[in-house]
Amino acid sequence: MALDLGISEIDAGYGAVRALHGVSIRILQGETVALLGTNGNGKSTLMKCIMGMVRPTRGTVTLQLEGRTHDLTRLSTEAIVNLGIAMVPEGRRLFPKLTVMENLLLGAFRKAARPDIARNIAFCYEVFPVLLERKGQLAGSLSGGQQQMLAIGRALMSSPKLLLVDEPSVGLAPILVSHTITKIKELKERYGLTVLMAEQNFHQAIRIADRGYIIVHGEIVFEGKTVVELQQNALVRNYYLGSTA
Repeated sequence: MALDLGISEIDAGYGAVRALHGVSIRILQGETVALLGTNGNGKSTLMKCIMGMVRPTRGTVTLQLEGRTHDLTRLSTEAIVNLGIAMVPEGRRLFPKLTVMENLLLGAFRKAARPDIARNIAFCYEVFPVLLERKGQLAGSLSGGQQQMLAIGRALMSSPKLLLVDEPSVGLAPILVSHTITKIKELKERYGLTVLMAEQNFHQAIRIADRGYIIVHGEIVFEGKTVVELQQNALVRNYYLGSTA
């Protein structure tokens, strides 16, 4: 099953504020691609453009899937989810007054995912055992790390082909960041997912990424075709690795 997400020369923003300037990236079947950048550089806006939550003012967002081409700029967010794209949003965005189980079930509204609800819940509980232990607990009472696990689990309930993960490290202690990134890698391998991960924690992102892009002030300033290329880039060395060379 071939999957190819192509983003070409998109501009996007909020009212008079333009957050993205001619952004082009590509994600292919089975890859984990990191979108690296500090806060306020447009990572979340790009994710929202893919999901149809922000409409580009210029450029294209195209998904090729199973021999068909879909223009995501013309589709609703619901239609994009129905194609098999799921997002774990920054800040988790759970339903705090619903239980863990209820939050998971809300992730399975996609018609194609409904026959697999039992399998997907079992898989979520296997990968994140704490969710099983706390399935009757209100989501708002979970710790930050547990909420991140629930947000990832909710996305998996839609049986996605492409998983967008927006800033999984935000608000988490370093040990929980490492655990969360490890779990994303495990899910990718076991579930056969393609992953686009927006992240500012360079060290954690490159643990699981195949390649990546650096975004600065809404522009892609570097494409690393391998992790080694990313590590050797001057921007990365100066801003992420603390090098003065």
